[in-house]
Amino acid sequence: MNFDFLPGAVSQHLPTQPWAQFIVGLAALVIVAEFVQWIIARVLLRIAHRLLVLAGHSAWDQAFIRHRAYHRLWYAAPFAVVALGIGEVPHIGRWAVPIERIAHGAAWICVFLATGSALSAWQDVYAASKEAQTRSIKGYIQIGKLALALVCGVLVLSILIDRSPLWMLSGLGALSAVLLLVFKDTLLSLVASTQLTSNDMLRIGDWIEMPQALADGAVKDIALHTVKVQNWDNTVTTVPTYKLFSESYRNYRHMFESGGRRIKRTMRIDAQCVRFLTDEETERMLRFRLLHDYLEQKQTEVEQANRNLGELAAEPANRRRLTNIGTFRAYGLAYLQHHPEIRQDMAIMVRMLEPDSQGIPIEVYCFTATTAWTQYERIQGDVFDHLLSILPEMGLRLYQAPSGTDFSGVAGRLRGEMPTL
Repeated sequence: MNFDFLPGAVSQHLPTQPWAQFIVGLAALVIVAEFVQWIIARVLLRIAHRLLVLAGHSAWDQAFIRHRAYHRLWYAAPFAVVALGIGEVPHIGRWAVPIERIAHGAAWICVFLATGSALSAWQDVYAASKEAQTRSIKGYIQIGKLALALVCGVLVLSILIDRSPLWMLSGLGALSAVLLLVFKDTLLSLVASTQLTSNDMLRIGDWIEMPQALADGAVKDIALHTVKVQNWDNTVTTVPTYKLFSESYRNYRHMFESGGRRIKRTMRIDAQCVRFLTDEETERMLRFRLLHDYLEQKQTEVEQANRNLGELAAEPANRRRLTNIGTFRAYGLAYLQHHPEIRQDMAIMVRMLEPDSQGIPIEVYCFTATTAWTQYERIQGDVFDHLLSILPEMGLRLYQAPSGTDFSGVAGRLRGEMPTL
């Protein structure tokens, strides 16, 4: 550092030894660097802090403080001062150039770190907004930080080796194949994250089901590389972001938005109990409120069809008659149509499926008027409690495979019937 600019009275008190001048010059440079840092910390950044608070952006100010954006920015000031003034220190010699480059690179690192902290602060502020409940910008923030790290690395390295950044970028072009291989997952996740967000395929809070990844629960976090799903057993499954774009999964969001949740469950009727209804059973069931209109209409149709048969109606096999299983289906449909917690504007069916060795499947297909899980299970339980309880009234019973007690009872009866010798 040249002391010629100092007054004569001051320069007379300065040491004349080279090592002493070096120490004094270095100390002066450190003091100037600390003073500049103090000015920036106490004046410029405090002004920025007050302006944000007065403008009503205190959330941004708190986020900047939380992520140390202010601190990292004012750390760049002393490095910048050292980079500019190290050449003025007396007798520093050949050490001036490497120190200047290191300080210059450190100043840029602090600036990029402060910019990354600003991006993190943006994510925090956005997370407190209503839009964050449906859309996540965490992936974009991570992309921005990755781009900042790449630019910072190229710039600092070019400063340290005293080369143009364009020369560094041209060297990266030759390594593009290696970079594509190393950052394959990152590039796939980048494309997938952009597509998932732009096409509104996935939101935070969505209930998704992905059996191949053992994921069945609510989406808690959408990042650049991973999506975290909190399963219903309170475990967390981490799924690579690109898998949610390249593989299939089930999203229940549209079910919740529709306001109706589907009930699709079968009851298996024992085929041996299916038969025609007698006249006495038909008269008794006419007293059922849900069956009265149906049976009156059907009786009229049956009587008209049998009259058209003429003398052939004398044979029971020729006559048209009502069955107990058909009447049960009509009762189940009427019950659902009069249920206050079943959506009447969506599909409602009680249908018979193909019989098999386990009986005759009767499927109930409808939608509840709520999508809440606990209420849905209660409504579904109430519906099947009633339908199962009404089966004996129509001469029907469920199919049930024989259990161990059934076989032991049969064996006991057989032993009791065997004659003793």
